[in-house]
Formats: sequence, C-alpha cells, structure tokens
Amino acid sequence: MKEGAMSTDTLIADRIEIADLFARFARLLDEKRWEDAGTVFTEDVAVHSPRGGELRGIDKVVGFMRQSEVEGQQAQHITTDLLVDVDGDQAAASAYSLVYYYRDGQAPHFTGGLRMAGTVVRTSAGWRFREQRITPAWIREN
Repeated sequence: MKEGAMSTDTLIADRIEIADLFARFARLLDEKRWEDAGTVFTEDVAVHSPRGGELRGIDKVVGFMRQSEVEGQQAQHITTDLLVDVDGDQAAASAYSLVYYYRDGQAPHFTGGLRMAGTVVRTSAGWRFREQRITPAWIREN
C-alpha cells in the first residue's frame, strides 16, 4: 500500500470517528448520561455558550449540564452539516444542531437551532472535544 493511500484511509477513519463523536455527544445529552462525559470531552475541555458563559474543565461542564435539567423535560438533539478539517492529532470541527424540547408523548414546546464549532483532539481513548463554542441561531416557543 502506498503512503498516500494509507493516509487517505486514516483521514477517512478520523472523519468517521469525529462524526460519531458528535452523535455520541448528542445521545449523551438526550439520555442525560452525565457520568459518561469523559467519553466525549477532554479533562481540560473549554465550553463557551450564552447560557453557561465560559466553562473550563470537565467537572464544571458536567455541573452546568446537571443543573440545567428541567424536571419532566426531554430533549432530542439532531446534528447535521458536519465539517471537519483534520490536522494530525487535532481537528477543527463544526456542525449545526436542531434541539427539540418536549415532555413524554407530547409535541415539542421549544425548538432551537445552534451552531457548534471547536477543536477535537485525538486521545489514547479516541477523539474528544477540547473546545466547543455554541452559538444559538434561532429559537421557537410553541
């Protein structure tokens, strides 16, 4: 196998793993599995959002996600339009996220569109978010 072919295979594998990272992050949020945050974030992750401000470190991020829970409210995150620019062991990655907030068996009462952009890094356990910027594009209350 030529060197160029191998690096193409690696690049494709990296892009698939990073797409999976975004999907796993969305599922973690929807299923409120805060104890699994280490499967998507580095320990020193930095998250910037209008609601949370700047959160540094996985414990602060998890604390914010826990306190943001609303009793009886569920969420469904749909991630789309992923763009990835891999550079060795890190990548710039961005995506759009549509978020539907609902109560069991009811249509969504709140919907939002977000843009997520940041840096993901290759770790010994796989790709993880190291920095994430979350920017709301629109919201709709039903």
